[in-house]
Amino acid sequence: MTTKAIATTAPVIGALVLSFGLALAPASDGVAQEIEPTTDSRPATFADLAEQVSPAVVNITTTTTVAGGTGPQGVVPEGSPFEDFFRDFQDRQDDGPRRSSALGSGFVISADGYIVTNNHVIEGADEITIEFFSGDTLEAELVGTDPNTDIALLKVESEEDLPYVAFGDSDGPGSRVGDWVMAMGNPLGQGFSVSAGIISARNRALSGTYDDYIQTDAAINRGNSGGPLFNMGGEVIGVNTAILSPNGGSIGIGFAMSSEVVRNVVDQLQEFGETRRGWLGVRIQDVTPDMVDAIDGLEESVGALITDVPEGPAMDAGMEAGDVILTFDGNDVPDTRELVRMVGSAPVGKEVPVTVLRDGEEVQLTVTLGRREGNVDVMPASQQGGDEEPSTSEILGLTLSGITPELTEEYGIDAEQGIVITEVDPLSDAAAKGIAAGDVITEAGQQPVTTVADLEARIEEAEAAGRKSILLLVRRGGDPRFVALSVGES
Repeated sequence: MTTKAIATTAPVIGALVLSFGLALAPASDGVAQEIEPTTDSRPATFADLAEQVSPAVVNITTTTTVAGGTGPQGVVPEGSPFEDFFRDFQDRQDDGPRRSSALGSGFVISADGYIVTNNHVIEGADEITIEFFSGDTLEAELVGTDPNTDIALLKVESEEDLPYVAFGDSDGPGSRVGDWVMAMGNPLGQGFSVSAGIISARNRALSGTYDDYIQTDAAINRGNSGGPLFNMGGEVIGVNTAILSPNGGSIGIGFAMSSEVVRNVVDQLQEFGETRRGWLGVRIQDVTPDMVDAIDGLEESVGALITDVPEGPAMDAGMEAGDVILTFDGNDVPDTRELVRMVGSAPVGKEVPVTVLRDGEEVQLTVTLGRREGNVDVMPASQQGGDEEPSTSEILGLTLSGITPELTEEYGIDAEQGIVITEVDPLSDAAAKGIAAGDVITEAGQQPVTTVADLEARIEEAEAAGRKSILLLVRRGGDPRFVALSVGES
């Protein structure tokens, strides 16, 4: 099974510069100070470590039934002189179902035969065969998968205890940027192979909600997927999952899902055969620097700004749209991505203390987490406006109107109340921040607005308070988000 390529191109660094000797760093008083080189931190050999962990690393071969009729379709126009030739070729291709094999890697995590690999290695497989370092093979059964983190758990039955490796702390010592790591697996189907490098970066996000990838320059190629990334203590701190490559081969940019994510997923798959993630039940967005001035009591762009609270755990706990979540279960919330990871890692049913910023004051709440799987946020049903003639105006580069049946039908408005944006000045701050005709403003300054006069009053209040911007809650197709617009713009 091939390792995922996440991009088709990569920039080329024009030169490789090597320097030797002592590094100089600025001291606190601005004077350069000498930093002693740590020559003893580089391992003389990886041989002992490779010998220690190799018995627990496995090659994985999957077999899948592929339907027939997979040849080229419609490659020549009807009536072409080549039509008979390609019809004969297609007939040869359409010879019924056939078997297809693929390769990947994995590692044993328990003496009784549990094996971790990537979901994409075994996805759709009819048969899964495990080959051990000794050359022995066993058939594996699928215990469970988590496509969100691309992790799968397998199980083999053996008469003897199997050699295994343990998870390490991917946030602890030995897992810093610059630390040595070793990757093992089955690259390009060549069999057991070892590569070494350093951790190049941490906390990389590729495409998933729960991503926490370790970036490494240890060679990772097709077939390495699902293999372990070891620290120098022989502990697994990552599962090799993806590469950035223009040609499918290693260029020194590989990604391993961190053990902090993998361990939690594996525990749930082992216990339940599926994941059971915590669910808060809010819609959120990052706090941007231009929002800080518009939110009372906020001094920096941290936290997760709640845009909507449908029925669920958050509503039961008293959370409101416009609240900024500052802490979750005693941990600071730097942004929405980290909050999603915190909530997803928390047990279903756990009572969690949460601190939110509301109207300039910190409010302590307790939420009982639900289960993420199977739950989706539900938006309010659409409701048409009344029969009154709405007031219109041009404010902040926006042409505004009250909600009418005509506008509701024209823009497909899904909001109970608010102000409809019918036109946006293309040179305005609003246009630069993605506001468009058909959007509905439902809050300004974290207070509900139902008329243009309400919005004007909120803007006047913001200007009187010396604010440079005002926070608007804007809905598009039922999807809410906050936008900070500069006040005083016409």
